[in-house]
Amino acid sequence: MSFKTTFTAALAGTIMLATGAFADGIMAKDPYARAASPAAKAGAAFMMIENHTDTDDRLIGVRSDAAKRVELHTHIDKGEGVMQMTQIEGGIAIPAGGAHMMQRGGDHVMLMGLNGPLVQGETVEITLIFEKAGDVVIEIPVDNERKGTHGSMDHKSD
Repeated sequence: MSFKTTFTAALAGTIMLATGAFADGIMAKDPYARAASPAAKAGAAFMMIENHTDTDDRLIGVRSDAAKRVELHTHIDKGEGVMQMTQIEGGIAIPAGGAHMMQRGGDHVMLMGLNGPLVQGETVEITLIFEKAGDVVIEIPVDNERKGTHGSMDHKSD
């Protein structure tokens, strides 16, 4: 492979990580994954999912070889300052022309039983499964140093 071909492929990969994945009008913008510590048994992924089509869609599942179980999760306020993390049943609606934020303290992709540590600067491949758009495979950079801008829940292993 020539230097020009290698450089072009590397540049395309960098642009994809910087701007997110795009398939069939669905875009995952500013994705990142993190774990509470290198020894954590669980991690999470966050992103803005945008629907650039004129048809409503629904994120109905997620999968990754990075963990034994991968689920869509959210937090429920149980009152008195207690938040409970739980699996989302029925998926997440992504309206036509709209977006849905997957963020710390809210909806997110939960990686349980990690097959290896989420190493700063590396990537993890996750497949988002949509009702209409189908599978959208994204490479998510691991950013364990990133501070959450919304919510205050850390994802620590139990």
